[in-house]
Amino acid sequence: MTDERKQPAGETGLFLYGIMPSDVEPTPDAEGVGSPPGEVTAIRQGDLAVLVSEVGLEEPIGRPADLTAYQRLLDATAAVAPVLPVRFGTVVTGEDAVDDLLDAHHDRFAAALAELEDRVQYTVHGRFAEAEFISGLLAQNPPAAALADQVRGRSEVECREERIRLGEMIAQAVELRREAENRDLVDAVGRYAVANAARPPSHELDAVNVAFLVTTDDEDEFIQAVEDFAERRRDLVRMRLLGPLAPYDFVSAHQLVD
Repeated sequence: MTDERKQPAGETGLFLYGIMPSDVEPTPDAEGVGSPPGEVTAIRQGDLAVLVSEVGLEEPIGRPADLTAYQRLLDATAAVAPVLPVRFGTVVTGEDAVDDLLDAHHDRFAAALAELEDRVQYTVHGRFAEAEFISGLLAQNPPAAALADQVRGRSEVECREERIRLGEMIAQAVELRREAENRDLVDAVGRYAVANAARPPSHELDAVNVAFLVTTDDEDEFIQAVEDFAERRRDLVRMRLLGPLAPYDFVSAHQLVD
C-alpha cells in the first residue's frame, strides 16, 4: 500500500491508522503523525470506516513521536470500538485508494471487526533482575559457578575465553527460563483470555513477553490474575502490564489483504 515513488514537492497523501465500524467518530482532539500533527478524520463506506490523516509524501514518517501518535490513536479507538490496525507507515495517495481497499475486502474486514467486538489486547512484559538471576544460576550450576570464580577479579584481556563461555551459559539459561516463564504465565492467566500470542524478546534479559486478547467482561479477573502472577515472581522478575491496547498481535488490516 505504501507508495515509495518520488512525488512532486508539496504533494500530500493519506496515512492510514485503522479500520473500524463507520458509526465511530474520531475525538476532536485526536492528533495524527507528522510535524505538525495531522488532523485525524474518518473516510466511510457503508458500515466501515478508515482513520486517516493527511501527510506530505516527501515528509519522513517513522520518528518515535509518529509511532506514539499512531499507537495512542488506535488504543483510544480500541477502548470504545473494535479496530483493525493498519501497518504503521502505510500511506496512500488519496481517498479513491481507501475506497478501493474497503470495497475489495469489505467482507473480511467486517468479519474481523465482528470477532473483535468487546475485546482488547493486554501485553504482559517482564524482565529478569540481573543480579538475582545470575546468583540463582551460579548456585544451581557448578560449571557456571566455576567459570565465575575464574573471571572474578581478572581483567577482560586475561580471561576473555572464560567470559565468553560464561556469557553463553547465562544466555542459554535465560532462554530456557524465559520459555518456562511464558508457559507458566499462559497457564496462570490464559483462562481469562480468548487468545494469546508470544512476542519476541525485546532485551536479552526478558523473562516474559506475551500478548493476550481479553473480553471486556473478563478484564478485571485477567488483571487480578496477572497481578497475582507478578507477585509470585517479584523477587526475580520485574513485570508490567500494558493495556488496554488495540489488537496489534492478533489482527492487522494489512495481513487481511492478499
